[in-house]
Amino acid sequence: MSRLGIAFSGGASPAEIVDCVKLAEALGYESAWVAEGHGGDQFAVLAACARETSRIGLGTGITSVFVRTAPTIAMAAATVDDLSGGRFILGIGSSHKVQVEAEHGVTYSKPLTRTRETVALIRALLRDGRVEYRGETIRIEGFDLWFAPHRKEIPIYLSAVFEKMSELCGEIAEGVILTRSSLGTAAKVRQALAVGAARAGRDASRIAITSLLPTVVAESRCEAFAALRPGLAFYAGFFPRYNRLMAEHGFVEEAAAIAAAWSRGDREAAERAVSDAMIDASSIAGTPEECRERIEAYRQSGIDLPILSPFARGPGSKARFEAAIRACAPAKSNI
Repeated sequence: MSRLGIAFSGGASPAEIVDCVKLAEALGYESAWVAEGHGGDQFAVLAACARETSRIGLGTGITSVFVRTAPTIAMAAATVDDLSGGRFILGIGSSHKVQVEAEHGVTYSKPLTRTRETVALIRALLRDGRVEYRGETIRIEGFDLWFAPHRKEIPIYLSAVFEKMSELCGEIAEGVILTRSSLGTAAKVRQALAVGAARAGRDASRIAITSLLPTVVAESRCEAFAALRPGLAFYAGFFPRYNRLMAEHGFVEEAAAIAAAWSRGDREAAERAVSDAMIDASSIAGTPEECRERIEAYRQSGIDLPILSPFARGPGSKARFEAAIRACAPAKSNI
C-alpha cells in the first residue's frame, strides 16, 4: 500500500477532525497530522483521535518551540503517545516571527538554537523522567515527570523550509516536514540532510522526508486552482519565509508582486498575482485522477510520505475534507 498522510490546519471543528481521521484510517492512510494555529488545540484533538482509532499514526504538524515550553511539549507528546499506544510522532519547528511575536507576545530569537535545545531537553526528559538544562535559549532548574511514558523515545520530525534547518534535521531528527514542496525539493533536501547527518555520524537515508501539500479535489483544475489561490496569496504575502520559498521555486516576479500587494493591504491584487503555475508547482489540485497522479509524482521525486493538506474554510469544510480523503485514498473502499 502506498504511504500517504492527511493534515488538518483549520476549517473543520475538533470533533469533525476526529471523524475525518477515523475515515482516513479506514481508507488506509498511514498518518494524520494536526497543525498548530487557530483551529483548536492540536494535542487535545490528537488525544481524542487516539481514543477513536487503533492503527493510524498521529502527529503534530507542527508545534512551535516558542509557543509552548519544552517540558510542556514533552508532557503533551508523552500523553498522546500513551493514549494512542505508541502511535505518536512529534513534529516541531520554529514557526514564524510574525506569528510568535504578534499573536503570542513571545520573543522570537535564535530559532535554530531554540529548536536544537528543545529537542535535546524533550529527549532527556522522556528518557530519564527528570531534566535539568542550561542552554543558550532554555534554562530549566529541574523538571520531573510524575508518570512513566509509554515510550522513552518518541520519533521527532523537524519542519524545515531552507538549508540550515534541513541540516539540523539531519543531525538530530528522525524525519523532516516540508511544506508547499515542488518536484525538485526532495533532492535538494536530501543533500542538506546528508550534510547534517555526516556531522553527527548518522545515516541520512534513514531520515524520512515528508511534505505538507495543499490539496483541493474538484471537477476541474481551474476550479481547484481558484480554491487554492487565496491560501497561497496569504502564505506568500504574510510569511516572508514562504515568499522566499516561492521565489526559490522559480516564481520571483510573482513573489515580489504578492509581497508588494500584501504590504499595502490589497488582498485582491495579491491573489491576482498568484499564477496557475505557482499553484501547480506547489500543490495537489484537480480532478481525483489528476490529484492521484500528482501524489505519485511527488513520491517519485523523493518525498517518502506525501501529506495531503486539504484547504477548506467556512461552512461545509468537513465535507470538503472528506471528499479529498476519499478521492485520494491509498486503499479502495465502499465506506
